[in-house]
Amino acid sequence: MATLADSRAAELLSQRGLDLLESGRPAEAAQAFRAAIASNNKYFEAHHGLVRALRDAGRLEQSIAAAMALTTMNPNDPLAHTALSVSLKRAGHIKEAEAAAAQARILQWTQETHAAPHATWIH
Repeated sequence: MATLADSRAAELLSQRGLDLLESGRPAEAAQAFRAAIASNNKYFEAHHGLVRALRDAGRLEQSIAAAMALTTMNPNDPLAHTALSVSLKRAGHIKEAEAAAAQARILQWTQETHAAPHATWIH
């Protein structure tokens, strides 16, 4: 179980990864995100960052693997399925990308439906 210090380390390392991505250094960003994940494997923002950094670095199959791991850890996260879809599409796996995008839309719709107040029908 991650401690508060582990969570803080993961947050700081993820911020470093985002800064590296912004400065056009995706390979270094991937290292920062991996370090964040090593600090706290449940820090999902680091996993999202890793997917993006690997994709930006041109490591598409690794990006797909990282996105698939993220969807396994957090199966109800529409953004995880969207990230998988983008990586699959960039790698040329169009049918799989479309399926992941459809799953993301279903999850988003489901979340919106459950969050919306129940309508009352007037007869």
